[in-house]
Order: sequence, then structure tokens, then C-alpha cells
Amino acid sequence: MAKIKMSKNAASIDMTAMCDVAFLLLTFFILTATAKQPEALPVETPASTVQTKLPETGLITLTIGKDADKNKVFLGIKDRDLRAATLGLMADKYQMKFSDDETAKFGLIDEFGVPIQDLKRIIVMSNSDRNKSGVQAGIPLDSLDNQLKDWIYTARQANSELDQADSRGELKFAIKGDAKQEYPRIRKIMDILQDQDINNFSLVTGLRAKPKN
Repeated sequence: MAKIKMSKNAASIDMTAMCDVAFLLLTFFILTATAKQPEALPVETPASTVQTKLPETGLITLTIGKDADKNKVFLGIKDRDLRAATLGLMADKYQMKFSDDETAKFGLIDEFGVPIQDLKRIIVMSNSDRNKSGVQAGIPLDSLDNQLKDWIYTARQANSELDQADSRGELKFAIKGDAKQEYPRIRKIMDILQDQDINNFSLVTGLRAKPKN
């Protein structure tokens, strides 16, 4: 009996719908992604195996590093409304005035490192110009002009006032120091915090792989 040969046509799959979905997903991620902003004071943090994530709100970061061959300290305030409120209290303390426009622009600055007398100069700068090496001199913290202490104090005061309105909780602090930074410099920042009864703070580190057994 004669055998009937079946034609072996290669099965084809219409990929049009799959390409459309992939294109839509790609477009979504491009439009919603946020580009990482360059750090105002880049530092190489010491390595650690601890994986504790810092809070997204209610956090102040004190960054200690070297820029243009000078030791500097920068201050970062996570919440925009807290930045603006803190600036208002600092302006009152140092008898300065900031316009509504300057206050709004300061609220967009994630991290800064200048004496308050020089703050207006960097507020009007673009983010890229502001973060260039040598542009910001660092926040003073010596015994005769300890502005860092005042920023910390007024930030806590501003947070307390805002907390009465929206119950945001206690302000958290983190120290982000360069791995090559000498310990006395880090110790001085700790002392400034502890002088204000801030004894709980985080030390920012980079992730290191755990050793294999």
C-alpha cells in the first residue's frame, strides 16, 4: 500500500504582538525611570556585608570626604519641605533673607556644602555646575563657626514643627565617610551629633561579598 507523504511546512509564529508589548514596556521604563544624579561630594565608602537600607524620608546624611585636596563636610536632607523649613530657621538665626524663589530652588538641592553666607551663589547654579570639584568649600564646623551644628539643630527643630502637622516621626541621621578619611574627622562629626543627644545614627558602607566557608 502506498504511503502518503505529509508536507512538513515549518510552523510560523506571529511575533508582531510580542514586539508591540516589548516596545510598550521599554517606552514605559524610559519615561518613568529617574536618572541618578551625580553626587555633590563623591566618596568611596568602606566595605561591609551588612545590608540595612536607609529610609527614603526623614533622613539627614552627613558626607565627609576630600575635594580639591581639602577635607569637606556636605549635608543632605531627604525631604523637600524639611529643606525649605530648615533654611527658614537658619536664615533667621544668621539674620539673612531668602526669597520664595530661592527657597523653592534650595528645596531641589539634595546635598550641599557651603557656608550659609555663600548659599545664594550655589542656589542659582545648575546642578552640574554646582557639583563641579572645588565649587563648594564645605560646611564650617570649627569651634568659632560651627554651622554644621546649627544646620543639624535647626533641621531637628523644623522636623518637630512639621511633625505636629503630619506626624512624620523622629529625624534619622547617617554618616557617609570616605574609606580613606582619618578617624578623628569622623569622630568630630559623631561628637557634634552626640552633643545634641543624637546617639543613634547609621554609618553608610558599600556592599562586600560574604566570604565563602
